[in-house]
Amino acid sequence: MALLLRFVLLCGVADFARSLTIINPEQMIEKAKGETAYLPCKFTVSDEDQGPLDIEWLLSPADNQKPDQVIILYSGDKIYVDYYQDLKGRVHFTSNDITSGDASINVTNLQLSDIGIYQCKVKKAPGVANKKVQLTVLVKPSGIRCFIDGSEEIGNDFKLKCEPKEGSLPLRYEWQKLSDSQKMPDSWLPEMTSPVISVKNATSEYSGTYSCTVRNRVGSDQCLLRLDVVPPSNRAGTIAGAIIGTLLALVLIGCIVFCCHKKRREEKYEKEVHHDIREDVPPPKSRTSTARSYIGSNHSSLGSMSPSNMEGYSKTLYNQVPSEDFERAPQSPTLPPAKVAAPNLSRMGAVPVMIPAQSKDGSIV
Repeated sequence: MALLLRFVLLCGVADFARSLTIINPEQMIEKAKGETAYLPCKFTVSDEDQGPLDIEWLLSPADNQKPDQVIILYSGDKIYVDYYQDLKGRVHFTSNDITSGDASINVTNLQLSDIGIYQCKVKKAPGVANKKVQLTVLVKPSGIRCFIDGSEEIGNDFKLKCEPKEGSLPLRYEWQKLSDSQKMPDSWLPEMTSPVISVKNATSEYSGTYSCTVRNRVGSDQCLLRLDVVPPSNRAGTIAGAIIGTLLALVLIGCIVFCCHKKRREEKYEKEVHHDIREDVPPPKSRTSTARSYIGSNHSSLGSMSPSNMEGYSKTLYNQVPSEDFERAPQSPTLPPAKVAAPNLSRMGAVPVMIPAQSKDGSIV
């Protein structure tokens, strides 16, 4: 009976050894963001596995609310990759001959969204096998900033700080002194692996160059810090100088504002005076125009007078015309007197007048 049972077990082990199996065990892989992750999946088949070969990779995202996603598929001697948009163009089979037993893949340019459990399924009827690989994407420390929080003066308390811009936890810190005596002060030793070092009652011996290195499981980064502990400054003089400088600046600003205001008032006054029209000043007289108008009006009235009072009117006219204005009036060119026939004068209403003749000595003939 025992011999029969041993034979059955051996046959079962032999059958199991001949079935399709995936060689690599389940494992965890950690990679840095931006790197390439190699996910292994090597398999063997038995003589009984005569069906077509199908290989399928699935991703179970870290967010449990999202369903499993097919990321790459091999079926019918063809490869299909356009299943998962977040990994499009970044997932590939590592082997050119998948049927040889290597279904491993590479995921390039890793992102935090790639974190999850990847499952490799191999089917070749009647054999079926699958294995899982957990991928963790970490961010290397980068953008480390070292600075001093406080005044670097003798006797003061301040802090040395080391802050990374990004980096996946857990982070490890390490401070070192690079210049002068490379021995760190004893009071700093408990904080040599922390992001902040508290300095108490600083002395000039603390001066020097320090480095802070930040590490995690996928990388590290470093920054440098120069510490110069100096004697206390004259704070009273500094404050007084600041106050005096502020007052001078205020006085200067006040003078500028006053000058601008005064200039605007002067310009406004000049504009008002320039556009002001004085109503009490009469317009200038035109003597020439007055004389011409006067003479013209009298000539008009002369035409309506009779010959009998012509002589008296001419004397009156001569006495009324201002000599100065008359002399200054522009002289018109002298025209020869027009000759009018006697019949025409009669028709015009003229009255003949006898003018006595005079001799050479001026006596009337």
